[in-house]
Amino acid sequence: MMGQARIERKIMMKEIYMLLADGYEKLAQGFLTLAQQGKEVKEKLENEGSGDGIYTTELEVTIEMVRAILAKKSQEGKISEVKDLLMKYDAGKLSGVNPKDYASLIKEAELL
Repeated sequence: MMGQARIERKIMMKEIYMLLADGYEKLAQGFLTLAQQGKEVKEKLENEGSGDGIYTTELEVTIEMVRAILAKKSQEGKISEVKDLLMKYDAGKLSGVNPKDYASLIKEAELL
């Protein structure tokens, strides 16, 4: 009896290890994909730039990016500063900010 339980436990552990290994393999593949995408973006930016390796193209800033930074600042206790910053951009809330102003809004928010 004791031997059977031990064998079953070993089989169960083997299955758990196989699941973990599969998960780590998928995670590693995800990191490889991200690295490749980053390399492609870097090469594209270098080719579009002046040729001196300086990145001149700006990436598009989304409302989700701005929201994340403003939420972080609010969690840090800077709620009134965040509200003041939104008002500076003629908006009482983020949805009222002109998308063209997202990049400058993020830059100012990061300084809070």
